[in-house]
Amino acid sequence: MGCCTGRCTLIFLCTLQLLAALERQVFDFLGYQWAPILANFLHIIIVILGLFGTIQYRPRYIVVYAIWTAIWVTWNIFIICFYLEVGGLSKDSELLTFNISRHQSWWSENGPGCVRKEASVSGIKGLDSHSYISVIGCALEYRYIEVMHSSFQILIALVGFVYACYVVSVFTEEEDSFDFIGGFDPFPLYHVNEKPTNLLFKQTYLLTSPAGFSGIEGMSK
Repeated sequence: MGCCTGRCTLIFLCTLQLLAALERQVFDFLGYQWAPILANFLHIIIVILGLFGTIQYRPRYIVVYAIWTAIWVTWNIFIICFYLEVGGLSKDSELLTFNISRHQSWWSENGPGCVRKEASVSGIKGLDSHSYISVIGCALEYRYIEVMHSSFQILIALVGFVYACYVVSVFTEEEDSFDFIGGFDPFPLYHVNEKPTNLLFKQTYLLTSPAGFSGIEGMSK
């Protein structure tokens, strides 16, 4: 296959997916989003598997990658619905943190143009040492940043799914054609009948043995 084939395109897509997943994993770690962290980790493993299968001509690995891309698209659709609060979901819930903490997306306080202010809470017993954090001036709300991240992941996954199916079909056709010409046949078409090895050894033995020499001399006389 040349460099302009679907195989090289799939390698590029897997590499791009890997970089995008690593970038997303970093920010999910900063925001303590445990559910996305686990999903990203599994996604990285499957993408590496698909990349290996594409480079090493392993269709089964690419099939696993193609199946995972469908699951990955579903997961990112859920993330979009979560941040857009579709179907009763709330972006302020602790669903993505497994109810372990009340952390939100890292972008909620560190988005473009966001200014983070802390104000001490006084006059309330037991809260003198705590601070109230307010975020103002954000050029883009954090939920839209998360939606854009998920949309980009969906786009790459869909394109990767299409090319994965194409590459698998190409690999399968190449294997079938190679098998048809006898590449994997233990008895290929161009096999010719030869004398058994033991018969050749027997003939050699008769020629080199004393009896064989006497027989030859008798014939010459």
